[in-house]
Amino acid sequence: MTEMLLKYFREKQEKVQSERVYDAQCPYCSMQCKMQLVEQSIVTRTKHMTIAQDNPTSHGRICIKGMNAHQHALHSERITSPLLKVGGEFVKISWNQAFTYIGEKFRNLKEKYGKDSLSAYGGGSLTNETSYLLGKFARVALQTKYIDYNGRFCMAAAASAAKEALGIDRGFTNEISEIKEAECIILVGTNIAECQPTIMPYFEEAKENGAYIIAIDPRSTATTETAHLHLKIKPGKDALLANALLKILIEEDLIDESFINNRVKGWQEVKEYVERLSLDHIAEETGIDLSLIRKAGRKFGEANASMLFTARGVEQQIDGHDAVRGFLNLLLATGNFGKKGAGYGAITGQGNGQGGREHGQKADQLPGYRSIENIEHRKYIANIWGVEESELPHKGVSAYEMMGKIHEGEIKGMLLMGSNPIVSNPNANYVKKAIESLEFLVAVDMFVSETAQLADVILPCTSYLENKGTLTNLEGRVMLREGARPAPGEAKNDWAILRGIARELGKEQYFAFSDVEEIFDELRLASKGGSADYYGITYERIKSKQGILWPCPSEEHGGTARLFENKFMNSDEKAVMKVIGHKESRKEVVTEQYPLYLTTGRIMSHYLTGVQTRKTSALEARNFESFIEIHPSTAAYYGIEDQTLVKVRSERGEIVVRSKFSTAIRQDTVFVPFHWGEDQNVNMLIPEELDPICRIPGFKLGTVTITPIHSPILN
Repeated sequence: MTEMLLKYFREKQEKVQSERVYDAQCPYCSMQCKMQLVEQSIVTRTKHMTIAQDNPTSHGRICIKGMNAHQHALHSERITSPLLKVGGEFVKISWNQAFTYIGEKFRNLKEKYGKDSLSAYGGGSLTNETSYLLGKFARVALQTKYIDYNGRFCMAAAASAAKEALGIDRGFTNEISEIKEAECIILVGTNIAECQPTIMPYFEEAKENGAYIIAIDPRSTATTETAHLHLKIKPGKDALLANALLKILIEEDLIDESFINNRVKGWQEVKEYVERLSLDHIAEETGIDLSLIRKAGRKFGEANASMLFTARGVEQQIDGHDAVRGFLNLLLATGNFGKKGAGYGAITGQGNGQGGREHGQKADQLPGYRSIENIEHRKYIANIWGVEESELPHKGVSAYEMMGKIHEGEIKGMLLMGSNPIVSNPNANYVKKAIESLEFLVAVDMFVSETAQLADVILPCTSYLENKGTLTNLEGRVMLREGARPAPGEAKNDWAILRGIARELGKEQYFAFSDVEEIFDELRLASKGGSADYYGITYERIKSKQGILWPCPSEEHGGTARLFENKFMNSDEKAVMKVIGHKESRKEVVTEQYPLYLTTGRIMSHYLTGVQTRKTSALEARNFESFIEIHPSTAAYYGIEDQTLVKVRSERGEIVVRSKFSTAIRQDTVFVPFHWGEDQNVNMLIPEELDPICRIPGFKLGTVTITPIHSPILN
């Protein structure tokens, strides 16, 4: 009888079981891996499973973050209706009430303080369509010059360096498949094995094919372990090392004179400067044995095709722009552009960090990577938008500098979309005070983040499963994310939220889109003729080709796999080398009071400020708290035991994190990940100084002191 009952219930369960499959794309890093979410309903429960899908970039691979991304999208704490802060508490209101209230507050601030009292602050994970529309919204609906985004903290140094040196900024100058063709590869300041693991097979294949891999990092990581040579550099000394490598190329006669003479400007000045430098001095300053620096230079120069990749470790410095220019000098001096297996890659961090800046979120840029200060660029975009050129604001300031404008009283209101600045910015206490002092803050988010908690209104947006649109991955491939799953509750797509607020501001005619593809078609036209030209890319073509590499100037064009085969993108078609002088005086140096270097970064289980990954149980279980990676000898000197609480203090503040011993880190350096807020927020310790050219903060170099916290209760 029991067996018969079990059989009956099993058959009944199978009959009521249903299955839905949603095409998706990972919301995290710039690999933008394709996947499907399988949703099975079985009687009283629903089961979810993620399956990786084949595509030209990640070839059916997926990492632990992507595998579990649905957990945050389906989390019970998702905001599903607009929230208004009343008496310090959030209460639910309707969308009509929210839009009316926001419109009224923004109009009042504009009338009282002027147009530039309003601001927009975006994110690097927004779709191309939302990024484009947010830039248009700031300049047409709010009519303010103050817009920037958190991608300013990601690739700004690499973007500005590539634009000046090569004439164009696309993450990779080659499609990703060419990595396996390189004979020598330098990885500067990147831990891709943990941060973007689905790219690692390309480097492993290159290594199997005989490529010599050099890693430059102050820590030993899963990435440096795959390299043949690890240059364990002192934090902040990257520009010096680039000059040393170039000097060795000159001394070893490994320069491509023909390439330089025909395609490069500025070589003679760079050569004369570098030849005057002392390699012994640089070896001492960088903390790297000179014989290892010589070996790296020879290996790079002797290869027939070399590639070089940079990431946040070198870029997030107050000389990040110049450091990247220094490494680009190496590629130009050896003729490593425009041929198979040779080129440069800036390994984008955020999912759409590339597309996000191309189409208008940056303070100084209009769609298509046009300059907001160029009169012809302004006229072109004004015509697309149906406004007068004179009505377009001029450039504002970078993301962190916007916080200064709040402190100065110039910015009074802000629309925050897809970002968490009080955790992601340097000098985070200063930033929190700025956000708290705003007269009106609107946060568009899925969760009540640390910054959204300070908002007057929170508007619920859709997740990667629900929000359709294009994103541009690290190799410049424009991909379409379907976003087909129904949104929970009353959550709206970002673009629909912008349209609703624009209507209340009397600008509805400029945002009269009925679906996301209409926005993309306007973006295509706005980008036409710009350096980031998407004009030939359509939703239909993306689907048929699984993504298209820009620039793609016409619908007959197949997309550009390899840049610079015949010319660079500067007006005279030549690349530009730059003398990289040493600016150590602007950087923090260790002192008796703050004797240790602090560097920061990511870990595999979390992403950015952790708003999404800390809502994912499978990831939170791996790292539920922050930590300080410290060499055992250093810990012993300061009386710190493994797995105990440590106070880390700089001139700007202090945090408390748990110790984690590692012989993989330099003895003069400690490492803290940046995925946590409150008293674990390492960005409270980071200096506020910015790179003078690209305005990126120097997250990768601070100075601190450490002390143990002896408490049996806490420990």
